[in-house]
Amino acid sequence: MTHPDATPTTPDAAPTTPDAAPTTPAPDGTPTDGVTPAPRDPLGTGTTPAHLPPDALRTALAERLTPAARTWLDHALDEAATHPGTHGPIAVWELRLAEAGRRCGPDHADAARVLILHAARADADALTRAYQQGTADERRAVLHALPHLVPGPGALPLVEDALRTNDTRLVAAAVGPYAARHLDAHSWRHALLKCLFTGVPVDHAADLARRARADTELARMLTDYAAERTAAGRTVPEDLHRVLALTESGTAASGPAAPHAEES
Repeated sequence: MTHPDATPTTPDAAPTTPDAAPTTPAPDGTPTDGVTPAPRDPLGTGTTPAHLPPDALRTALAERLTPAARTWLDHALDEAATHPGTHGPIAVWELRLAEAGRRCGPDHADAARVLILHAARADADALTRAYQQGTADERRAVLHALPHLVPGPGALPLVEDALRTNDTRLVAAAVGPYAARHLDAHSWRHALLKCLFTGVPVDHAADLARRARADTELARMLTDYAAERTAAGRTVPEDLHRVLALTESGTAASGPAAPHAEES
């Protein structure tokens, strides 16, 4: 977010490195600077902020912040809860989103931002504004917050926008629980293929086993993609074989918006 901070700039946490830069794919879809790592777990919870209930997320985060960062976060959450609306051109909680990386450190900024969004009770319109005006890091936090704040498919345009990018951090966040819950079968399949194209591990895809189970159209798409890469002398991603195996088991699970229909 490009808005000026509303509080002093002295760091309270002790971050030593910025968030990793996005992996840029080569023209054939292969990441040029290494495969995106498996989901980071700075909170030691075995999951991402999108999967943890806000109360559990706040507890896990508080245990890992410095005292000064905890004090800042408590104040930011109180502010967001008390003043969720805009006062002038921008809401106070939007300023706090911009500060979170410096105050809580890059490893914990996603969680802090998700908690601020939840405290502000941000609806789809507010989340869209925060996404459109935010930095890539802030956009990622908005995507993580969607399953906590938007009960229906109204925020799918944000997921679709993230999936159109080549920022692997945004792609990874886009295929979380909200996408698993609301993307139709056609869009979900292409989201999974985007992960394979850009080197995002399919471990990021929420509810993968259920949505891939007995999906013959997904199996066809994966087989065609593998054949294309083999014919071009390129390596077939190991994750492709993993997902293909999932399509061969069980009974098809229909998507949230449409059954698994044949695609053109």
